[in-house]
Amino acid sequence: MARIEKTARQMEIGVVGHPDFTLGFRLAGIKRIFDVDDSKHMEKRIKEVVATGDVGILVVHGDEFARLPGPMRKELSNIVRPVVIPVGPREDTDLRQKIKQAVGVDLWK
Repeated sequence: MARIEKTARQMEIGVVGHPDFTLGFRLAGIKRIFDVDDSKHMEKRIKEVVATGDVGILVVHGDEFARLPGPMRKELSNIVRPVVIPVGPREDTDLRQKIKQAVGVDLWK
């Protein structure tokens, strides 16, 4: 009997932001780092990363996320893939809810 193997695309963690922000993630071994030197280019860079389809979780600094246009923030908060997680002092999302959205199960229950 022939065995059918399904190949799932491997999703990676990606980080978009200023090199000062991404450095720690780079040191932690994250390979999908997208440096943005100028905040004016943040929106374009995030759109490029989302369009590639190979990033499952996208980390963005909370301050940069807050500077994005409202419609884009709303879209990024509602898409399933990648799960966009703003981090930093101005977190705009609840990490627990994002993990539940990504995994499909509330891991804290």
